[in-house]
Amino acid sequence: MNQHQTDRLPTPTPEAAALSETLVAEIADEVAASGSWIGFDRYMARALYAPGKGYYSAGLANFGAAGDFVTAPELGELFARTLARQVATVFAALGGGELLEFGAGSGALAAALLDELGRLGALPTRYAILELSADLRERQREAIAARAPEALARVTWLTHWPETPLRGVVIANEVLDAMPVRSFGLAGGRVWEHGVELTHEGLGWASRLADSEFEAAVRRCLFLPIDEYPEGYRGEINDQLLPWFEGLSASLEQGVALLIDYGGVGAEVYRPGRVDGTLRAYYRHRLLDSPFWWPGLCDLTADVDFTAAAVAAENAGLRVAGFAPQSQMLLTGGLEVVFGEAFAAAPDERARLRLAQEVKRLTLPDEMGERFWGLALTRDYDGPLPGFEARDFRYRLMRD
Repeated sequence: MNQHQTDRLPTPTPEAAALSETLVAEIADEVAASGSWIGFDRYMARALYAPGKGYYSAGLANFGAAGDFVTAPELGELFARTLARQVATVFAALGGGELLEFGAGSGALAAALLDELGRLGALPTRYAILELSADLRERQREAIAARAPEALARVTWLTHWPETPLRGVVIANEVLDAMPVRSFGLAGGRVWEHGVELTHEGLGWASRLADSEFEAAVRRCLFLPIDEYPEGYRGEINDQLLPWFEGLSASLEQGVALLIDYGGVGAEVYRPGRVDGTLRAYYRHRLLDSPFWWPGLCDLTADVDFTAAAVAAENAGLRVAGFAPQSQMLLTGGLEVVFGEAFAAAPDERARLRLAQEVKRLTLPDEMGERFWGLALTRDYDGPLPGFEARDFRYRLMRD
């Protein structure tokens, strides 16, 4: 990371810096024990999820305008209230059901969903949250208790996929983008894997020729022959998609899974013009030029390849029932009604302006509207999916 950027970044607290230094030492030990090199996916897993030290597991993740990133539920109430209407539609078709949220973050979405589902008379029999972080579980509990206290008794927390498959809805909002990815490069007509080594300046990039298995995985993701990509092209692949979707599939007896995330179809994620890939590191809303700055204190993320996700979901036994940009998913899923209700109930002009700005952030193409996509997966369900019925974008998931 260049010195100029570090000079412009907020200085971590001594406690946070010490935690990061401990994590770096542990990763360095792992690098040394692994032949002086580990895959970037292993580094990313440790930086985000190392027990007690990773970004999400140490209680350091900052959500909202003052944190490292803003998710749709943190913008206000409209996203969650619109999503709740789609959940209620599925519950009506099934005659009720459970709701499972994977990785509930700050708890803002869970709290708002339960509040709105209660208002609609469509509360789930159980709201399960799959969350590994003890700190985030407590944040989620507090958020739900503050906004939907009457529904708190319906909420349970899990640390693994439910043992008994559920009938109802599974929601994963900005989950796939936080899964560890492997980094690759194209040079000399060959596929290279970018991993991590220990240098005199600390942790840094190191490349080696990809083994045959990883090279084949990269070639499957790319939409063009390697020689049609520029020299030095970089990208990422998530080879944990299939096992994740197998866990999801085993957990859903009947109903719908809604996945919302930023990314695009494979042809967009791996277009030749994206020479630097999609891997990004953030600290307090600042985009860093290195993923190795204070490991454990920064968010690491990569765009979701929805083509690969759809293939993995189908291979796991789920049906791809809908694919749409977030703008359509919300606008055809009840956003206009929700906005009208909220606008009419707003106490003053300032509140009405905030609602209008929220709609813009959620739906404009250059904001979240077409940078985020929704993927609807079903099992034994042929009922309505309001957010995905206006226009079918599933054709974009297909390879030529």
